[in-house]
Amino acid sequence: MTEPARPAQVSDMAREARLLSIRRESERKGRAVGGGIRPEGAPFPKASPETGYYGIHLLKEPQWTWEIPVYLFAGGAAGASALIGGVAKLTGKDERIARDAHLVAAGGAILSTGLLISDLGRPERFLNMLRVFKIQSPMSVGAWVLALFGITSGAAAFAELVERRLEIGPIHVLGNIAEGFSAALGLPLATYTGVLIGATAIPAWHHNIKTLPIHFGMSGLASGVSVLELLGNDDSPALNRLAMGATAMESYEGFHLEFMRDPGVNRPLKRGLTGWTTRLGGMLSGPVPLALRLIATASRSRRLRRLAAWSSIAGSILTRFGWIYAGHASARDWRIPLEKKQTPSRRELQSKTEIPQMRAK
Repeated sequence: MTEPARPAQVSDMAREARLLSIRRESERKGRAVGGGIRPEGAPFPKASPETGYYGIHLLKEPQWTWEIPVYLFAGGAAGASALIGGVAKLTGKDERIARDAHLVAAGGAILSTGLLISDLGRPERFLNMLRVFKIQSPMSVGAWVLALFGITSGAAAFAELVERRLEIGPIHVLGNIAEGFSAALGLPLATYTGVLIGATAIPAWHHNIKTLPIHFGMSGLASGVSVLELLGNDDSPALNRLAMGATAMESYEGFHLEFMRDPGVNRPLKRGLTGWTTRLGGMLSGPVPLALRLIATASRSRRLRRLAAWSSIAGSILTRFGWIYAGHASARDWRIPLEKKQTPSRRELQSKTEIPQMRAK
């Protein structure tokens, strides 16, 4: 009588069959879909959402400090102000708004550059970012946009200050050219930061990459309008309408983020200190200033408009801090990438239903 097969031999045969299946699949498709082979008694653990991988997180936390959220706020407000100033100067309806907008844009560009250099540690590191231009890199594009925006917005503000006292033709022409370039660069400056943090492996950021540029752009527009209103332009209907549109979009984004997105990936945006910061920032930059502006429009109250402006500025700052530190929490949470890995994609489900074909020999 022959001896019955041992379990180890059966296990070895199953592993050999699985290896053969993986080899044939890679030959046919150029890649292998599915899990590999984990030998029995192997010293390395099996990563799971419950245990993680050696109890550590799988992603590296971003190294950005407090300067970056403030930089995101200042850049958004400056870019929106430059765009508002360019439109106001083009239409010629309110020269005061155009003048104040150019000054806010120049001041925001100086503040943004200083904050970015402070985060980098040394000024030459910012200059090193300008050695090359990579259209596929949001960081490279952002550095060049900030540098060109700072030059053009500074030139536009300088021309505005000179024209108050002297009528010099070349200065006027230089100012008009600088204003045009500054307005054109204002939109990418206010929105590129959403692309920058979304084009990463941080789950909470990457999951919302489609709406982050719009979200940051609307927040920058509301804060830019608010700064201009606090400088004395709180009687402008055009600025009020711009702010109402921006806060309405912010309210919609907050609703969509709260109820329509993946709750597992967005866990850091809803729980803990980062969650409360993000939610409070969303309320102060969305529903609260929108309600105040609606009431102020009906009652013609400039005081309520100023209160709405302060709310939008506070909400914009809190929103930036909430998103940045939610990225830190998202990177530390090993459950998010492991849960996503365990959930099969539509492509993987389709590949599993395919009947493997034997290669003719």
